Amino acid sequence: MNRLGIDIGRVIINSPPGQDTAFFGGTPEAALHTPAVPGAFDTIPRLVDLFNGQAWLISKCGPRIQQRSLAWLHHHGFFPHTGIPAENIRFCLRRPDKAIHCADLAITHFIDDKADVHAALRGLVPHRYLFGPQRSVPADLTHTPTWPTAEAAIRTDLAPS
Repeated sequence: MNRLGIDIGRVIINSPPGQDTAFFGGTPEAALHTPAVPGAFDTIPRLVDLFNGQAWLISKCGPRIQQRSLAWLHHHGFFPHTGIPAENIRFCLRRPDKAIHCADLAITHFIDDKADVHAALRGLVPHRYLFGPQRSVPADLTHTPTWPTAEAAIRTDLAPS
């Protein structure tokens, strides 16, 4: 069974590379106004359907950003809109620890904007998508700069051979 894992920061909740936003440094109220990554709310529901509801959010962040992430997701109606159950979210404190969650959940496809996360998933998650603008892309990853390209790449990988 195919299972999808999706990172949150810079994949669902927008934050330009190298820029601190209100999400991280501002008030909790200001964090709620951080925009979504363009295309996320359009594409994720189709991917959840494609994976027959087998989709999880897996994010690295400390307790304060965990609270802000959950508040943002609920404020924006993410769970009912996308079809991902609110309990299908996992947090860890170190990026490589996403591998623990991916192994536990048997994730087969993972979308994340950090190459070091994907390096930790090598040999564990067969289909790995490096999301967003990147300076370089390791040869074993599929670069998906936008949600439409992520959807197209995943559909290609799921297509019968």
